[in-house]
Amino acid sequence: MERWRGRVALVTGASVGIGAAISRELVRLGMKVMGCARDVEKIQKLAAECQSAGFSGVLVPFKCDLTKEEEILSMFASIKAQHQGVDVCINNAGLAHADDLLSGKTSGWKNMLDLNVLGLSICTREAYQSMKERNIDDGHIIHINSICGHVVIPFADLHFYTATKFAVTALTEGLRQELHQANSLIRATCISPGRVESDFFNRLYVDCPDRASGFAAFKALEAVDIANAVVYVLGAPPHVQIGDVLLSPVEKS
Repeated sequence: MERWRGRVALVTGASVGIGAAISRELVRLGMKVMGCARDVEKIQKLAAECQSAGFSGVLVPFKCDLTKEEEILSMFASIKAQHQGVDVCINNAGLAHADDLLSGKTSGWKNMLDLNVLGLSICTREAYQSMKERNIDDGHIIHINSICGHVVIPFADLHFYTATKFAVTALTEGLRQELHQANSLIRATCISPGRVESDFFNRLYVDCPDRASGFAAFKALEAVDIANAVVYVLGAPPHVQIGDVLLSPVEKS
């Protein structure tokens, strides 16, 4: 990880959970982390904690709604003006609504597509353009996907969410192919965890907390486990392409 010290990483969805854990770990290792989310106050608090801990890097909070292209473009313009550009892009932000295929709300489907697929794709495009214009040929784009991007679980509330994560799997492979065709050494990796200890199900069932409590029957992955996977991927030698990393809890593997 020494070669990444002082370089710039964008982490989306950095306010809580996996995104916060990734941001904290990269700051600890000396990177300049641009952390974005709609709730910028939580990132500001995390930035203060990192500074108090004496970490060698820095966390810079950005308020950004990733379902709105104009806000994404404005964020990238600010990063360019203040920090030259992005060397690592970690597309972590994502959400699920319990809108099944037979009776789900179109608004929920659209919101998932806007964030999980389009927001991720726009950030990827802008990060690549940022690297290209500065002749950065050792950059890295990492998509935090899901085990749902590889298998359709018989659970109706997650079927549309699963479709968006299958899209992320396809987008990652397509990205690798396009980078290869462009003779670029920028790498693309997909990290797909199973159930992670987070507020995912609490948000999914915000109006029905009893349903969320039913998913605590086994030891889940922790957010830091995903952060460690990101560090492993970034720490690989520049000639090593780690395409896909799948993680699952031992009790549910």
